[in-house]
Amino acid sequence: MKKTNVIIIGAAGRDFHNFNVYYRNNEAYNVVAFTATQIPDIDGRKYPKELAGELYPEGIPIYSQDELPELIKKYEVDECVFAYSDVSYEHVMGIAAIVNAAGANFKLLGLKDTMLKSNKPVISVCAVRTGSGKSQTSRKVIETLLAEGLKVVAVRHPMPYGDLNAQRVQRFATVEELKKHNCTIEEMEEYEPHVTRGNIIYAGVDYADILAAAENDPDGCDVILWDGGNNDFSFYEPDLAITVLDPHRPGHELKYYPGEVCLRTADVAIINKVDSAAEEAIQIVENNIKKAAPNSVIIKADSKITVDDPETIIGKRVLIVEDGPTLTHGEMKIGAGSVAAERLGVKEIVDPRPYAVGTIKETYEKYKHVEKVLPAMGYGEQQLKDLEATINSADCDAVIIGTPIDLTRVISINKPSTRVHYELDELDGPNLTDIIKDFIKKHNLK
Repeated sequence: MKKTNVIIIGAAGRDFHNFNVYYRNNEAYNVVAFTATQIPDIDGRKYPKELAGELYPEGIPIYSQDELPELIKKYEVDECVFAYSDVSYEHVMGIAAIVNAAGANFKLLGLKDTMLKSNKPVISVCAVRTGSGKSQTSRKVIETLLAEGLKVVAVRHPMPYGDLNAQRVQRFATVEELKKHNCTIEEMEEYEPHVTRGNIIYAGVDYADILAAAENDPDGCDVILWDGGNNDFSFYEPDLAITVLDPHRPGHELKYYPGEVCLRTADVAIINKVDSAAEEAIQIVENNIKKAAPNSVIIKADSKITVDDPETIIGKRVLIVEDGPTLTHGEMKIGAGSVAAERLGVKEIVDPRPYAVGTIKETYEKYKHVEKVLPAMGYGEQQLKDLEATINSADCDAVIIGTPIDLTRVISINKPSTRVHYELDELDGPNLTDIIKDFIKKHNLK
């Protein structure tokens, strides 16, 4: 029987997971290649034979998505599987048209074939778009569980941009371990808030192995928290599914893949940032929740912002550094730093673009909607150098750091700076703490 030749279209995350759980040991298929996009410099390498399994003794090549039509013809591909996230339906179907025009079928894998079942209770926290406030929601859930005396192990959506074999299963318990594993800024933004609060977080490439490690963590595990990435749905079957929505992008919850999947499978839908969004936009989001997930519990929340040292920026000319993915493929024009600048009354927001160099300049050219804020891009050493050079050459009095990490720990900034923090503050609807306590009771965790 002829095997079905497959290309998995991805971005070093969902693509590897789909391969591992569905294709790796499936003799009906022959995965001839991965393609890569969204993240700089992740193509041109191989998915290693150690991870690919016995059916792939040479490993699997990873190409740029730009080569997709030629690859379909070269490898006589029968079907292409789309496996990355936080993209519009127009984008998804544009790729489908390219695939169909080249002669192949187009496929999306769903929950049944990609979710793993844990022997521990699982809470998933996902979002309809990057930058909705998922991380602060995860922190709130974890703090509630810890306050109840439970041991929580977080598992983060993958970001394996380095040595894939070395990143098969990663466990982080301290900030020092982030440095040891050569984490990018994007990884640290997700991992650091967990370890500084005293809980363990896992990530990597093989999420079956990661799940086994998390369930048997040496420090103990009562509950696994899936900390989602982009707007992807969970790799683990959740016992409680929480989805965060952003009224700064009303309507996107029904227009972006796979964010609508997260919405439609939500037990709890949190409309975040209501303190800085228009009432009309909040109502659009709420109506869409009732339409797509009528049985979900709706909570409205502020994204409460605090600044370490307000005097550093009040009345000053400031440069604002924001979370990179939120601005780039998340398509936001502002972040927490911008909100803090407006509320505290800075004298002027300095445009970073005239000072941008190298890869940062390329980022502005690619994402033209990003204007008077600086995305904290740090996928590699060169991007870090370019980010540092851009900040240090800017003509400003101070720097607002709106990323979730201490940026001064990874680059040197030659002017005064202060960090912005943001936490979930529930306003309306059932209390998330009560929902978590009901979850604890239901699963006999105390």
